[in-house]
Amino acid sequence: MKGLRAWLAACGAGFWLSTAALPVHAQTAPIHFADLNWESGSLITELLRYIVEKGYDLPTDTQPGTTITLETALAKNDIQVIAEEWAGRSPVWVKAEAEGKVIGLGDTVKGATEGWFVPEYVIKGDTAKGIKPMAPELRSVADLPRYKDVFKDPESPDKGRFLNSPIGWTSEVVNAQKLKAYKLTDDYVNFRSGSGAALDAEIASSIRRGKPVLFYYWSPTPLLGRYKLIQLEEPPFDAKAWATLTDADNPAPLPTRSLPSKLSIGVSKAFQQEYPQLVDFFAKVDLPIEPLNKALADMSEARTSPRQASETFLKDHPQVWKAWLPAEVASKVSASLK
Repeated sequence: MKGLRAWLAACGAGFWLSTAALPVHAQTAPIHFADLNWESGSLITELLRYIVEKGYDLPTDTQPGTTITLETALAKNDIQVIAEEWAGRSPVWVKAEAEGKVIGLGDTVKGATEGWFVPEYVIKGDTAKGIKPMAPELRSVADLPRYKDVFKDPESPDKGRFLNSPIGWTSEVVNAQKLKAYKLTDDYVNFRSGSGAALDAEIASSIRRGKPVLFYYWSPTPLLGRYKLIQLEEPPFDAKAWATLTDADNPAPLPTRSLPSKLSIGVSKAFQQEYPQLVDFFAKVDLPIEPLNKALADMSEARTSPRQASETFLKDHPQVWKAWLPAEVASKVSASLK
């Protein structure tokens, strides 16, 4: 009996030793990241995934969806990480955060912005290209009615065209409400691009041809680093007015510029509890906007994948990301890049 107990104990010890020796990937389900369909979101997602995989030996994958569906999934822990969360913008996020279901970690990109833009030559002209000013007194959204013919919509020539975000983005709802709040619906068509890439393509095509174009955009992006653009003035930020812009069903939205930008890494409550070491890492992420915009421009121009671009960024800027990590984790990431 004594020998049997010893044999069972030995077998039990062997079982636990073999289990502990299993690779982390065999024991751990992947961490689900949101598959963000804009350039900065894609690049930052891959930066985080690379470090999590190579530095912490944890598997990851991505799950597609629109901004709103991804925020809903985060609240349910169906996904665990949104790498670029414009915190406080959507009602879905605000409600989930108030209920303690999601957390925004860090202030990842300082100097981020969003608003309505036109190319500089629309206002100032470009003598080198033989372009005369088309809307020389355009300064504010309040000036747009008088310049609707400048931004003429080819399908509704009695109106101007405003290029909005793709349907499904939180900013698309906000911009549609802004058109109402600024009394522009009689003068401008709310044109929604099919994707972020389609929006980029139409803007870039217009700028290459020296044509006028009015559009919503944001930073960090390659576009703002590549072209000379002017952001139109909007009324000062007002929290009560902002609430009417984020509500697609509000029939009488009020005018205000967008909520001051704060980019964070959105995580689920369950993720926060399960991965404290990653929470500590995410809270320290700080991406300088100029190197980030350059990386995005290089990614766009060379048509490299976000994964390739993330590895290039990590190789080029070790002083940036090593500050986020414990020394042993940073060492593993460095070794993987060689």
